[in-house]
Amino acid sequence: MEYHYNFDHPASRLGTDSFKWDVKENELPMWVADMDFEAPPEILDALRARLDHGIFGYPKLTDDWYQSYIDWWKNRHGLTIEKDWLLFSGGIVGTVASLIRRLTAPGENVLLMTPAYNAFLYIIAENGRHIAENRLIYDGNDYSIDWEDLDKKLADPNTNLFLLCNPHNPIGRIWDRETLSRIGAMCKRHSVIVISDEIHCDLTEPGKRYVPFATVDETCREISLTCLAPTKAFNLAGIHTSASFSSNPVLRAKAASAFSLDGISSPNVFSVPATVAAFTKGERWLDEACAYIWENRRMILDFLAKELPMIHFVPGEATYLLWVDVSAVTDNVEDFCKRLRAETGLFVTPGTAYGKPTGEGFFRWNLACPHAYVQDALGRLKQFVTAHS
Repeated sequence: MEYHYNFDHPASRLGTDSFKWDVKENELPMWVADMDFEAPPEILDALRARLDHGIFGYPKLTDDWYQSYIDWWKNRHGLTIEKDWLLFSGGIVGTVASLIRRLTAPGENVLLMTPAYNAFLYIIAENGRHIAENRLIYDGNDYSIDWEDLDKKLADPNTNLFLLCNPHNPIGRIWDRETLSRIGAMCKRHSVIVISDEIHCDLTEPGKRYVPFATVDETCREISLTCLAPTKAFNLAGIHTSASFSSNPVLRAKAASAFSLDGISSPNVFSVPATVAAFTKGERWLDEACAYIWENRRMILDFLAKELPMIHFVPGEATYLLWVDVSAVTDNVEDFCKRLRAETGLFVTPGTAYGKPTGEGFFRWNLACPHAYVQDALGRLKQFVTAHS
């Protein structure tokens, strides 16, 4: 593929106060879910214009901000959002934490499918709620939902909230319409509210699109609140900008109250221009970024098949994250990842961070980086596995 944008450029992030790159000079961090690509130049231009103004007083949400969300999800994902359904919030993790506090009581269950994004496990527990796991079934290659267990967990009178990750982090699954409809019907039957985290929705395999939970049917739309953001897709995580929406006025009012009380309902000075530029000018960059990331996936697939056939990854269709099965070479993935970093400098996240026991035998690998980083990482992985085989 011929690229208009340069994703091969290895921009150094050492010494830039990067959480991901707070490592030793010889280490290669491929753990935290942000990109090693510069944000689209169209977004940088918008931010420079705002910076050059030189005054950074309290900003407000503009009509362009609302319209950028409305148009992006309508044109790219077939989802109709009305302006008064949209609420600003300062980041998805804070949003979900705020909603958990508003929609559940201490001691109640928050249900989610594991392995699950580790920050969600943390905020459920730290807010005094009980983590209720619907453990996905792994057949040695891919995952499926344990429907009987899901129904049982939803039927628990102590369960009032289901946290759906759509597409799923860390396994990269795009949930199909039939699956989402079945989830929605079960949640409706048991009077359980759904928070649908759709932050990874634009990072899909070229030619594929995700299914927004709220587009599935009337039931899914009315029982849910959906979390959206440009931050993962356009590498803007540090700007802390996101939105949520619901067609249900009661849910929306509760969310608006929660965000206001928790101080996350107001944008910073870069939130609006970054979002508007991303959704109005960033589509070509995003399409190329997804194509580039999928070249990284193919590179790893080919390498593992030839050089390390005992290791493979789950065939996800979304996110820039790989869920890698190393169960054939270790029975302690935390120790494996610790020694991998100590001996080679390759820094990935052990699967147990995303839930035990479902994460045992896996690690999560961030592929949003230049091809050269992936090639380097593969060499380090082979060196380590060969030395300890």
